[in-house]
Amino acid sequence: MSAHDPVIIEELFGELQVSGDDRQWIVTRTKARREKKLADQARRNGIHYYLPQQSSNKVYQKRKVKFTKPLFPGYVFICANHPQKQTLAITGLTAGFITVTHQEQLLSELRALRKLPVEKVEVGHQYWLSKGLEVEIVKGPLAGTRGIVESHDKIHEIRLQVNILRQAVLVKVEPENIRIIGEYEVVETD
Repeated sequence: MSAHDPVIIEELFGELQVSGDDRQWIVTRTKARREKKLADQARRNGIHYYLPQQSSNKVYQKRKVKFTKPLFPGYVFICANHPQKQTLAITGLTAGFITVTHQEQLLSELRALRKLPVEKVEVGHQYWLSKGLEVEIVKGPLAGTRGIVESHDKIHEIRLQVNILRQAVLVKVEPENIRIIGEYEVVETD
């Protein structure tokens, strides 16, 4: 039997939208393996948060255990005003805050992540692309989502990027469900 009960936390508390009051979305850097605890503290204090998670399976002595872990270890997205930020800071779970100047851009990126069918996403340490081909998914559960592909050879591997973190999530989509945005040049090779 496990010594600790698993911490089950909802991915989203509140709405992924710009607040009409003095609250702003910020990125909270957490201490190691404290993301779910910080999200729980935020919920208890009525502070909106988003903690994207992925399912994972592990085998312990012939027992298969399913659990969730943060998609971006060490980060929780919080919508808070200054007093709420201070409330989280005194919990001892935070390691710092990153101010978000482009609120709508961040929320657009987070909404794209929210659409992901978590079990079907191949997640690993994906590198963030500073350049690439911008594409839009036109069919399926991720329709309307924009991302970046590295090249025409890898058109099926779309990176949904969170620019403020310089991290990405890799999603594999059939090429016929993708539309290239902007100008591009096809280079013929022999």
